[in-house]
Amino acid sequence: MSANACFTRLLAIMGKEVQQLRRDRLTLGMIAGIPLLLITLFGYAIDTDVRQLTAAVADQADTQLSHRLVADAQASQVIEVVAYVQTAAELQDLLDRGRIYVGLLIPPDFERRLMQPDRPAAQLLVNGSDPTILGAAKGLTGMSLRDPAQPQLVTAGPLFEVRNFYNPERRSAVFVVPGLIGVILNMTMVLFTAVAIVRERERGNLELLINTPVSRAELMLGKVFPYILIGLVQVSLILLLAHLLFRVPLTGAPLDLYLASLVFIAANLCLGLLISTVTHSQFQAMQMTFFYFLPSILLSGFMFPFDGMPRPAQLIAEVLPLTHFLRLVRGIMLRGAELIQLIPDLLALVAFLSVALTLAVLRFKKRLD
Repeated sequence: MSANACFTRLLAIMGKEVQQLRRDRLTLGMIAGIPLLLITLFGYAIDTDVRQLTAAVADQADTQLSHRLVADAQASQVIEVVAYVQTAAELQDLLDRGRIYVGLLIPPDFERRLMQPDRPAAQLLVNGSDPTILGAAKGLTGMSLRDPAQPQLVTAGPLFEVRNFYNPERRSAVFVVPGLIGVILNMTMVLFTAVAIVRERERGNLELLINTPVSRAELMLGKVFPYILIGLVQVSLILLLAHLLFRVPLTGAPLDLYLASLVFIAANLCLGLLISTVTHSQFQAMQMTFFYFLPSILLSGFMFPFDGMPRPAQLIAEVLPLTHFLRLVRGIMLRGAELIQLIPDLLALVAFLSVALTLAVLRFKKRLD
């Protein structure tokens, strides 16, 4: 066997692979798409230096100095005040609902407390379920306060007392493990149904099924329902392991958690069906699933604090179902929130489910007609 003949055959095989890549536009696009996506996400959207935490203020003193305290806290860029309330109970309610990360409580005797060296002048109520958020909020404890009319400091004692809610032991597992429910469901449910329809097409079974009395809607629902049960089994398994291995609490109602999980599972399954209608092979379906999975896990708040991302990245994240499910699962498990308190995120999942299902049905009909 001559070296020239071997080299010729090698070039022929290489040429064949290049031709296949040129015809496979999805793979060709992902060659540049994945590096571009990762560089953009990690370089622009992901920021571990958390700033602009959403906050609410209960200024019960309502004095010039208390106004100055709020202004200085915002000027530090650690918090961004989005609401003003009257009582500590209202701050607690906003924390429970997940509307804020930090509550700033200024008591009526604020100015008198400033003169007492052994007593904090105000309180920071922090959603400490994520230790990163707690650490960022504690940046406010290093503040000092000056009277606008006088050059000297007016703070004699500590300015803030920090109250850590929902994760008093500051354990990372308490924050991470509930999020894993969403990440695991997000990955498995989309992949299962993305591959299911394509697999039937590759094996030649899809045309046979269509020629039976089974309607297209029945076919799609029949593909989805078994995986809904599988998803609920996964939720139960993760909850059991979370309790036995990591002592992660389930503070809210289990029924609320399962209802939220049910909607999230259905949304991901419908997305998988939609992917199956635009791909031609199981490999392409897995590629698209991976391409969807990357921004979901990076932008949803699972790995990096949501408030640490720039506004354009947050807008993209709001379209992703995992973002809303993480708020639901952490709200129910860690903060004891009721599902009705988290209704905006539940409605967002329902909207995503409706759009994905509608598009999947339309695409499915178009491909088979």
